[in-house]
Amino acid sequence: MAATPTTAASTQEKLLRARAASSTLALLSTDRKNALLAAIAGSIEAHEKSILAANREDVENSGLEGAMRDRLLLTAARIREMAQGVRDVAALPDPIGETLAEWTKSNGLRIRKVRVPLGVVGIIYESRPNVTVDTAVLALKTGNAIVLRGGKEAARSNQCLAEIMTAVPGVPEGAIELLDSSTRHSVQELIKARGLVDVIIPRGGAGLISFVTENSSVPVIETGAGNCHIFVDESADFDMADRIVLNAKTQRPSVCNAAEKLLVHQDVAADYVPRIVRKLIQAGVEVRGDGKARSLAAGLQVATAAEQDWYEEYLRLCMAVAVVANVDEAIAHINRYSTKHSDAIVTRDEANARKFQRGVDSAAVYWNASTRFTDGGEFGFGAEMGISTQKLHCRGPFALAELTSSKYEIVGTGQVR
Repeated sequence: MAATPTTAASTQEKLLRARAASSTLALLSTDRKNALLAAIAGSIEAHEKSILAANREDVENSGLEGAMRDRLLLTAARIREMAQGVRDVAALPDPIGETLAEWTKSNGLRIRKVRVPLGVVGIIYESRPNVTVDTAVLALKTGNAIVLRGGKEAARSNQCLAEIMTAVPGVPEGAIELLDSSTRHSVQELIKARGLVDVIIPRGGAGLISFVTENSSVPVIETGAGNCHIFVDESADFDMADRIVLNAKTQRPSVCNAAEKLLVHQDVAADYVPRIVRKLIQAGVEVRGDGKARSLAAGLQVATAAEQDWYEEYLRLCMAVAVVANVDEAIAHINRYSTKHSDAIVTRDEANARKFQRGVDSAAVYWNASTRFTDGGEFGFGAEMGISTQKLHCRGPFALAELTSSKYEIVGTGQVR
């Protein structure tokens, strides 16, 4: 049985264990990895009461409220979803060993490019304990060791989940390491561990992501804050637009793929702005608007949107509304203010939809659908490491394939150069 993670070991000791484990993990067969994942899923379900008890302590001591409290909260249903997510990952094809390209040179050398694990993955995240499981099982499936540094608000939940996973017989010691979250020092140690850690993934608010990308000596895969937009075009079906806007804003406002901004074409704004503002307010949303939106929604509670509002990721029941002249102005507005995460157009006009999808420089661009679908599970990945808004290596929800690198295997018959 693997040793359970404890805060007694130093960060350096945990990193060394992870480095050692990465060699063992890289050689595990697909069947062995899938069996471990199945056992982890079963163990999570079997320990539901202890997980809920640990999470209850975290929630009670967090001081968080509203949407931020919801990010931290685990329920029996969420634990079942967590376990199912593990099984979904087990059911996916194993990318390790996949042949990406293969050819034979005129001198007889046979060259093959294959997928291999990254090695040791470090992830720094905030108060969502489900990330502990999602990322650990993705790492295990791809033969990577993972070093987890969660938020202090979820310390007990993360500790409980990590202990459950590492206690599964056959999980190599060091495969899943959890760092102390009571001090920022562990973050500094992790992002400076070049040579022990192969890649860092920061997942959380803009401040965390900026700090890691600006200070890490280990290569970073950025995940993005989500200042997501919906543009209601002049030909939009209003009933469809209502469903999409309300879902994207209110279904779970604390997550990065929730919509924060609404743009409305000026030719339908007189009808649509008061209609949707009224529905947003009825759903408990605080609405802010530019001058045109506020004048069209006169008599409704619409605050003035300042310049900073257009940049802000609210992560709560708040939405800013602006009126734009056309699809080109909508694209320009989004490319100026967005975080390049997820943006949507609601329209019957295919030409405008295609222009929007080509012109908006974001990781996921929707036509007639909610931004809430930007998610590893919804894309069929089982789970995700995060949503990448950068353009190198991976973009959008990333999971198994993006946790790999490649190498060349060359077979000769005695050739020399």
